[in-house]
Amino acid sequence: MEILIDNKDGNVWDVSDIVKDISYRTSRIGKASSLEFTLIEEGIYQNKKFKYQNGDIVRFKDGSENVFYGYIFRFETGKSGEAKILAYDQMRYLNVSHTYKFEKQTATQIIQKIAKDFELKVGLLDDSAYKIPALLFDDKSLFDMICESLDKTLIAYATNFVFYDDFGKLTLRNISNMKYGFVIGEGSLMTGYTYSKSIDDETYNQVILYRDNKTSGKRDIYKIKDSNHIKRWGLLQLTQSVDEGLNDAQINDILTRLIAVKNRETRSMKIEAIGDFRLRAGMYVNVYIARFGINKFFLVDECTHKKSGTNHTMSLELRLV
Repeated sequence: MEILIDNKDGNVWDVSDIVKDISYRTSRIGKASSLEFTLIEEGIYQNKKFKYQNGDIVRFKDGSENVFYGYIFRFETGKSGEAKILAYDQMRYLNVSHTYKFEKQTATQIIQKIAKDFELKVGLLDDSAYKIPALLFDDKSLFDMICESLDKTLIAYATNFVFYDDFGKLTLRNISNMKYGFVIGEGSLMTGYTYSKSIDDETYNQVILYRDNKTSGKRDIYKIKDSNHIKRWGLLQLTQSVDEGLNDAQINDILTRLIAVKNRETRSMKIEAIGDFRLRAGMYVNVYIARFGINKFFLVDECTHKKSGTNHTMSLELRLV
């Protein structure tokens, strides 16, 4: 394990031996990754020039694995001689608000434009392909803009992407290319779990899409429903606007896609397991639990790694998609 603090003035400090209680967290949607750790200060052999401050670069590696590259955003110290440090990756700089108008741009192109304007480093960006007819953002966060463009891509093309920072570079990947290479379950890494099925979140059995028609001055309404599930669960309705440039066939195709994705119970799982820093939010992981007949791929919504001494664990919040 290696943790370095770069003061940006030519001094780079290896603090690996004076760090404890590491927590590394990633989220699939709308959050920067974070690294928290406790630094043992004022050791007898500590260099008197050693310092850290907000904005310093933090790099974290586990063996040959590049885990985290970010910047200190908060630290606190006290009489104990220990300092708690919180760092975020560069996704944190997408929390600022701005105004943009995009026309016939893909989510990939939107990310490229924002990254260029705000001087953020970019790595591999998969082509999201779908050209969104028009997007107008007035004083919205950059994160919200990117998430909305990816949502529209998912609705139109049924293709899901994960947007994250890969060791200092903004990255966009099709989730079909983000599979963890090992099974987690009984006899393999897992130490505990909870499993739930719900219609309380993101389940809809009737979908209504509407489009404001400038020619007629009226609102065009498109609807699809599943009467059997309405009878079983009650009416759970999703209402959304669609782009003006879409024709009837395209809108009906979106209706079909939405009802196929939303008209089902949400199955989620929380797993405690032996840690592996190669696993992060946005990846698919194969979960095997014989008791429930589960041998499926789940999508990682949240992933929290904790390391203290030689003990490395991870907590996963998963969703079946």
